[in-house]
Amino acid sequence: MARALVTGSTSGLGLEFGWQLAGTGHDLVLVARDEDRLRAVAEQIRDVHDVQVEVMPVDLSDRRQLERVEIRLTDPVDPVDLLVNNAGYGLRGGFLEVGVEDHETQLDTLMRAVLVLSHAAARTMVQRRRGAILNVSSLAGYTTAGPYAASKSWVTVFTESLAMELKGTGVSATALLPGFVQTEFHERAAMSMDGLPRITWLKAPYVVEQALKDTAKGAVLSIPSVKYRTAGEMSRIAPRPLVRAMTSPNWYHRLQARSVERSRRRASRRNLRAPWQREDDAT
Repeated sequence: MARALVTGSTSGLGLEFGWQLAGTGHDLVLVARDEDRLRAVAEQIRDVHDVQVEVMPVDLSDRRQLERVEIRLTDPVDPVDLLVNNAGYGLRGGFLEVGVEDHETQLDTLMRAVLVLSHAAARTMVQRRRGAILNVSSLAGYTTAGPYAASKSWVTVFTESLAMELKGTGVSATALLPGFVQTEFHERAAMSMDGLPRITWLKAPYVVEQALKDTAKGAVLSIPSVKYRTAGEMSRIAPRPLVRAMTSPNWYHRLQARSVERSRRRASRRNLRAPWQREDDAT
């Protein structure tokens, strides 16, 4: 039976990866910081699927803890066939508004952990002549939206490079570049995204399903949905001054302003209704 190791596996895309992989018969190694939540997720998956689920409570930004996952990926007795580097989080505020220590910790998770774990997994998988690495990046990597976007740009380029180096070894590397996905990501970063239209969002099950299909095919880039593939291509070929103007770190402040304006308009429309209509809204 195949085994997958998933980081950031207690919420969002990581949680969905765990469930879908278990549903296709994969044993799991789940990695996350919150031990209680990690064990609860593992128990829920075991109750539904006949698979083995290991748990590794690890903070990937801590080099010593990261080494535990690195060692697990090189285990010759219970090898890992698929590595999903999913762990990540956002920071609220501009580059200068956030302490540099917080930026360093975030980049340790978003970049160093991906580098270290991909290196360990790839070397071991190449020896066995099979395996796959799936690195969760983002279309934000094509923008200029601060350190997070820069780190995702690195993940995409790194994965493309790794895929070429692994060509012919029986091992593949895929970068998943989703757009906006309905998960806890923005809520946990205390970021309100109410200003985005509903059509912008993708559902986590769909994103994960497409990513696993593309990984199985050995695709280097996985961009779910036609709208985001189109947006990705436009971002890649657009003049950089235009990209900077449209996706600078100030984009979130503009989004917040639109969100406030929409809320004001909705409140204004409610106040214009007849009294009995406003009563219906409250029931």
